[in-house]
Amino acid sequence: MAKPDSALSTAKRRHLQWEAMLAILLVVALVAGRVLSPLFLSAANISNMLADFTEIALIALPMTLIIVAAEIDLSVASVLGASSALTGVLWHIGLPMPLVIVLVLLFGTLAGLLNGLVIVRFNLPSLAVTIGTLALFRGLAYVLLGDQAIADFPASYTAFGIDTIGATFLPMPFILVIAGAIVFTILLQATPFGRSLFAIGANPTAAQFSGIDVAKTKLKLFMMSGAMAALAGIVYTLRFTSARGDNGEGFELSVIAAVLFGGVSIFGGRGSMIGVLLSLVIIGVLRNALTLADVSSETLTIVTGALLLSSVLIPNLVARWRAVREKRLMAQALEVRG
Repeated sequence: MAKPDSALSTAKRRHLQWEAMLAILLVVALVAGRVLSPLFLSAANISNMLADFTEIALIALPMTLIIVAAEIDLSVASVLGASSALTGVLWHIGLPMPLVIVLVLLFGTLAGLLNGLVIVRFNLPSLAVTIGTLALFRGLAYVLLGDQAIADFPASYTAFGIDTIGATFLPMPFILVIAGAIVFTILLQATPFGRSLFAIGANPTAAQFSGIDVAKTKLKLFMMSGAMAALAGIVYTLRFTSARGDNGEGFELSVIAAVLFGGVSIFGGRGSMIGVLLSLVIIGVLRNALTLADVSSETLTIVTGALLLSSVLIPNLVARWRAVREKRLMAQALEVRG
């Protein structure tokens, strides 16, 4: 029987192996992008590429924590859309933009609280609950705006969504991604709260008996997810200078694909933020390179689906192969002893 320290070191080694593989894939993706288009490594294109996955990255950060805790939130893209619509409506009725931003972030937090309360109070699976709220919040977005768009936002705010940082090629909204990545990496990897998420994901009953308030922790996770989805909705609205009810449709698949491809187990209890960040960059590079090569949006959806499927299949197949190998080694050891 493996000792706990040995099991931990094995898990850490496997994470490092997965992250090394992702780093290699990133290099391959960059080379492929350069081959597909001479414009790929231009400063303007890199800026566009970083801007294009800003919202997905913002949502993927709390989603990583949620999946580590063996939960999932499929409503995030709909919260983004509802937040975008609400941003437009509140601005249109004459509220100042700072107040609009605060109210929209509050809406996102309350949307996450609703998800969390239904899940923990009624002990329901987050998959089922957030499928329901996915439809609920997307419906709310259409109720607020229908098929209309609001686009008369103040230039000082849309500039944040469009401009770059100083003379660099880094888009302004990417500041939020960098700050969020630092905060969520520390939160997951270097705090008692992060350690409690791994414990909950591995065994929620044992985590509860060890003194962790599982219900309260899950509530916090879904509130964070809602708030970050609302922030992504604000950024998306300012980047495209348009509030629409259909903004962000389908983003949930890209977010989940990025998290799982980053090495986070769909069953919870395992994962690292470094892997997710590498995965986000890889997906951003692939989508950008394929877009430059005039690949259709339908094909990009197929690529996302393939990544999502491989993220679930590969770890499962590797685990089965390791189990078979360990059995064979054990059988050989018994034969030698006999």
